[in-house]
Amino acid sequence: MNPPFRIAIAGLGTVGSGVMKALAARGDELSRRAGRNLEIVAVSARDASKARGFAVKNWTADPLALAKGDADVVVELIGGDEGVARALVETALANKKHVVTANKALLAKHGKALAVLAEQNGVSLKFEAAAAGGIPIIKALRESLIAHGVEAVKGILNGTCNYILTEMEATGRPFADVLKDAQALGYAEADPTLDIGGGDTAHKLALLSSLAFGAAPDLSAIAVEGIAHITPDDIAFASEFGFRIKLLGVARRTAHGLDQRVHPAMVRARSPLANVNGAANGVLVDAGAAGPFFFSGRGAGEAPTASAVISDIVEAASGKLGPVFGQPAASLVNQKSAPHGAAVSPWYLRFEVLDLPGVLAEIAGHLADAGVSIESMIQRGRAPGEPVAIVMITHDTAQSGVERALKAIAASDKVRARPCMIPMEAA
Repeated sequence: MNPPFRIAIAGLGTVGSGVMKALAARGDELSRRAGRNLEIVAVSARDASKARGFAVKNWTADPLALAKGDADVVVELIGGDEGVARALVETALANKKHVVTANKALLAKHGKALAVLAEQNGVSLKFEAAAAGGIPIIKALRESLIAHGVEAVKGILNGTCNYILTEMEATGRPFADVLKDAQALGYAEADPTLDIGGGDTAHKLALLSSLAFGAAPDLSAIAVEGIAHITPDDIAFASEFGFRIKLLGVARRTAHGLDQRVHPAMVRARSPLANVNGAANGVLVDAGAAGPFFFSGRGAGEAPTASAVISDIVEAASGKLGPVFGQPAASLVNQKSAPHGAAVSPWYLRFEVLDLPGVLAEIAGHLADAGVSIESMIQRGRAPGEPVAIVMITHDTAQSGVERALKAIAASDKVRARPCMIPMEAA
């Protein structure tokens, strides 16, 4: 058998602990798959004395020392796009050590530069766990779905948001209440901004877009909208129209350039993405002539994410390199982005207005002036003088036209809240 493959692990949180446990439980089988023994030669984390339920040997106080020791691969599970995590990965690559990471924020911000560094030093930088947890979407986009090119990637990439929207639909409770439950259950952080604001999904979408389209990861090219404004009424109206609301990360080729966006979207209730529930993730890939492919599974948690990390360790141990993002880093470019407002789709529109004569005519007039055509509508009366919801579904319309109409409508003294617009995805 080949010489042992020496592993250094930085970070013993949920994922790091899962990696340690899996290697202890199945090390012999994993070593056979790798073609060489897998040995943990160094470990570093914030607290050496913390009880973790397993023995920690070969402790190293300074995580940066892992990049200069005798390990063949450094597994970075610290997190964050700067600081120790970035320094560790850069130093390890510069010292000709393979790197395995689950750090989507680091790669979304510095992915191209790190890919260049890995290729210059003849080592691998692997990140299957950085997007969609245990779902093998990175390998699929990098290696399997390449024959005919990828036209679009659409994904539910954040389990926190998917749990919240699923629970809002099931219970009819408002966003704020369900968020508190998600925090109590450990699905949401104490500060949930990165999740519910769409930032976490944007990090993951930047990586998937790079793999699918050869674009350098570029967060600034992604339009991001979160889910905090979604109401139980929106979810109920969506159901009436035969749709469900999901937070999607979407990247697609268009005639205007590469369109990358994170937003709540309505997806048909019978579609695969609509039926990804709870904290699960799902990704739909349009691989051109090869057809659509759908991937789903657990997008976070100890076991699925550790599984993805270990698959990368075994792959590195077996000597499989290849470009980080599926093609040489020098060929990754900042592709032309589709301009804001160019996206064309049907739109769900909700208005909270005073129930007065002429309100509907005023709204319809502004929509007509902006070239927005209505396919269907729901209006329900309430007590006299109370605001009433008017809900419309448009025909295919450019986003810019809808936004222009809504800006004019919002200025009316008969409109009591900011109009809501949600795109309808044909997925």
